[in-house]
Amino acid sequence: MSFNPVIPTSGLAGWAFLTRTRARQEASFVNNPVLARDVTHFREKFPQIETAEALVSDRRLLRIALGAFGLQDEIDNRAFIRRVLEDGTTDRRALANRLTDKRYLAFATAFSHLTPQAGAAPATDLTDQIISKFQTREFEIAVGAQDQTLRMSLALQRELPQLLDQYASDDARWFGALGNPPLRAVLETALGLPREFGTLDLDDQVTRMRSAMQRQFGSSKIEELATPEIMEKLTTRFLVMSQLRDTQTVMSGAATALTLLTSMRQ
Repeated sequence: MSFNPVIPTSGLAGWAFLTRTRARQEASFVNNPVLARDVTHFREKFPQIETAEALVSDRRLLRIALGAFGLQDEIDNRAFIRRVLEDGTTDRRALANRLTDKRYLAFATAFSHLTPQAGAAPATDLTDQIISKFQTREFEIAVGAQDQTLRMSLALQRELPQLLDQYASDDARWFGALGNPPLRAVLETALGLPREFGTLDLDDQVTRMRSAMQRQFGSSKIEELATPEIMEKLTTRFLVMSQLRDTQTVMSGAATALTLLTSMRQ
């Protein structure tokens, strides 16, 4: 019998409930028999995988490998994923380095031992790392099936510290954030950036995000967002702004319907 996360309400109240009960709920979720069987398969088979071709040829292994990096929707693009893996990351012309979505870079980095030119063995705990990331993201997806804003709030708590570890400079971190779809979406909403923001030049986007962060939180350095106090403020603002946006959408739809009804009666 599968376990679905319990989300009794949305917004700040739903987030408070989820953070209080998350450890217990996530433990129950990962014991889902289907999930547990796939994890067991990965734990047994993945250490034997030595090439990108072997990984993409096993759909169950590939599901977990991609899912650990939020790339589960790419599972049918096997030739593309194989190219990402075989190109590696050491050459700046490698596919993962040229893609705007930096999840592919993280994916290729984690499985760098599968490149044809790889000389080093994978980290001894790589299997456990991938499984843990996969289980965490699967729980987030299950939460998102009930409330997408809560899923994105969970993603923020996970993605931001990883971003700081991945990049050393503040500039690189900001560009990395823009190349991370879930993190970017949270920041755009929380900072109240307009819909046309994504059409701007990347340098201009970074400048505007920094300015918006300075106004809201008193600092333009992205590492400050990971401090407990500002992380809490950022999450709260994201949830509030999301609810406000949804309310405005509903009200706009209702106003449109009322206008149509009025015109029909005239």
